[in-house]
Amino acid sequence: MMKEELTHSLTHSLTHSLTHSLTCARQWFLSLLIGLFLLILPACNKQISNPPELSSSQSSLVSNPVSTTNYTYYLVTRIVDGDTIVLSDKTKIRYIGIDTPETKHPKKPVQYFGKEASEANRKLVERKKVRLEYDVQKTDKYKRTLAYVYLVDGTFVNAWLVENGYARVSTYPPNVKYQQKFIELERKAREEKRGLWGVN
Repeated sequence: MMKEELTHSLTHSLTHSLTHSLTCARQWFLSLLIGLFLLILPACNKQISNPPELSSSQSSLVSNPVSTTNYTYYLVTRIVDGDTIVLSDKTKIRYIGIDTPETKHPKKPVQYFGKEASEANRKLVERKKVRLEYDVQKTDKYKRTLAYVYLVDGTFVNAWLVENGYARVSTYPPNVKYQQKFIELERKAREEKRGLWGVN
């Protein structure tokens, strides 16, 4: 009888100890999981609430996928002659650094290749949008705005007229930014007898 009671007591004690150990192990493991969760949660919240900002290039692609420039363009409504135009706001623009044969001068007759130069300028820019680039001096004594003129596709109008023999180089300090470029284009036009340089 004593042996049975002793065996029962030992079995009960062992079972209780094992149960208690398992309970403690579960509690310890659960505490470990909770601790890890509490450590990870702030980092997750920070990552979610503060997503990385787009770089400047990415931002521009998202906000403006077509245009990558900030140029202002103006509509050309009238051609005065080969080197002067009028914009939609009535501003008269004189091309810097070049001179085309006269067609509208009050004291000069229509010069050779003047009509051709005016027509070339008309076909190039009339009813089209252009942007303006200025040099040191912005207006001349006639109150015209002095500018280098560009089409939307990037065509440099002043240079194009010289290159194709419709204009001569005519630079006046301080507006000499593209003087060397114009001189080189005129030299090439002369050599190839383009436009007004085709006279024998």
